[in-house]
Amino acid sequence: MLQKIQVFINKCLRRILRLWWLDTISNEDLWDRTKQEPVKKDIGSRKWAWIGHTLRKPERTITRQALMWNPAGKRSRGRPKNTWRRNVEFEMAAQGYDWRQLAAKAQNRVRWKQVTRGLCSSME
Repeated sequence: MLQKIQVFINKCLRRILRLWWLDTISNEDLWDRTKQEPVKKDIGSRKWAWIGHTLRKPERTITRQALMWNPAGKRSRGRPKNTWRRNVEFEMAAQGYDWRQLAAKAQNRVRWKQVTRGLCSSME
């Protein structure tokens, strides 16, 4: 899905710059000319900014409860679905974090920016 969105954005940027198929430039050059970032990096930074915003809220708020909610009961057979939360936890584990550590770091916005830079750089 991200690939399709990136292709659409690149196509729009090429039209804005009036670059046609004969004027071949790489995507990196296109992003440098337009001061854009790849969609994956942009979505990742927004995702982690939202998570930090949510972790700074009190624990009684509905968004914080939804972020930490773990459904009870028996799941169906087969491989578990790859959910948004599982992707987030996989990215956290790759950098050596858990929810408690992130909640503590999110309280300090300067430190949170450093954490998100590290988490977003791992997505490239």
